[in-house]
Amino acid sequence: MARRMKKDRGRRATPVSHLQKTASFVRAACAALLVLFVEFFSVPWRRVGIGVLLLGVAVFLNPPLRSVLPGEVGIRVNRLTGTLAIKQEGPVLVAPFLHELRVYSLRDQVYRPARSMKSSGEAPFQSVEGLSLGMEVTVRYALDPQRIQSVARALPQDVGRDLIEPVVDGVLYRTLAKYTVREIFSDKRAELQQAVASELSSVLGADGVLVRALFLGNVDLPAQYRQGMEGMLAEELASQKMRFTLELREKQLKQTELEGEAKKIEREKAAEASASEEVIAAKGKAEAMKHVLPFKQKEIQQRKLEAEARKQTRVKDAEADSEARKIESVAEAGARRTLADADAYRMDVTSKAHTDELARESTLIAANPLLIQKAFADKLSDKIQVIVAAPGSDGFFGANLLPAVKK
Repeated sequence: MARRMKKDRGRRATPVSHLQKTASFVRAACAALLVLFVEFFSVPWRRVGIGVLLLGVAVFLNPPLRSVLPGEVGIRVNRLTGTLAIKQEGPVLVAPFLHELRVYSLRDQVYRPARSMKSSGEAPFQSVEGLSLGMEVTVRYALDPQRIQSVARALPQDVGRDLIEPVVDGVLYRTLAKYTVREIFSDKRAELQQAVASELSSVLGADGVLVRALFLGNVDLPAQYRQGMEGMLAEELASQKMRFTLELREKQLKQTELEGEAKKIEREKAAEASASEEVIAAKGKAEAMKHVLPFKQKEIQQRKLEAEARKQTRVKDAEADSEARKIESVAEAGARRTLADADAYRMDVTSKAHTDELARESTLIAANPLLIQKAFADKLSDKIQVIVAAPGSDGFFGANLLPAVKK
């Protein structure tokens, strides 16, 4: 029993003893580290080495010599006094923990609001009707090198993200909200682009940013609204075309009327001139007729004689033609008679030859009855080359092929 009680007491005292041992170990370790630290820094060259190491780490994290590349400008800020110094391209001395160098690019940069390109995007634009629409916008800008020193304090570290993006988006949202979708989609595109460009130039110009150009690209509308808009624009274009066509027709009618009036005046002038010419010509003819009448009478008598001569000539020609036609008809009748005799003779000779051929064939068939089968096979078809058929009782193979004939 005494042994069991001693064992239980030992088991209960185990956690307390472990905590005491751990606390004593920690105290001993801290004392040892303190002694090592005091012992280590008691030597002067070790303290110098630690200082040099810390200085090297500071120089590594904040190098004292930086460079400004071509096309960039550097702004060195003194953290103690707050003064600014503009540094052009080349090396720049930056004291660690004292100076801060900001580098800005003077080259042209481009900003495109990607979130607003589609009507179903993250941040689409809104028209005056409240309809969501997307638009491809491109802004080309650059920092003004002449004003970089005056606006350096107000410029953020990231000009594109902290200055250009919110300003451009705000101007676009505010300006597009003043126009309808139809105006943005069709006839007010140039006016909208000019308004946005002028406002961006005035707003960003105060911050030393030059807006080089602004481009408005494709306008993305909802599918159903876009179809309706395209149909309405097509109808409007058709109506404009009809109006221009009617105006053109009216101008053509006016031109035709003017041309008709001009032609009428020309005809009147020409008629007056022609009448004057005819009066003058009539007077001249009246004077000439006094001398021409005797010659006209002689010319009439000559024409009568010439007509009588032509009449006699035509009568003689008609008689000659009738005689020639009689001779031709007699000759043609004789020729036809000769042709008829020749045809009758040819038919007679042909029939005699055919009769003789039939007589010869009947003689050959009487001598060779198998020729009937050959002739029958030849008549069946010119495409049949082989016929397999059992011969009849009388030896004729066509008896089974033509049972109706056999009966």
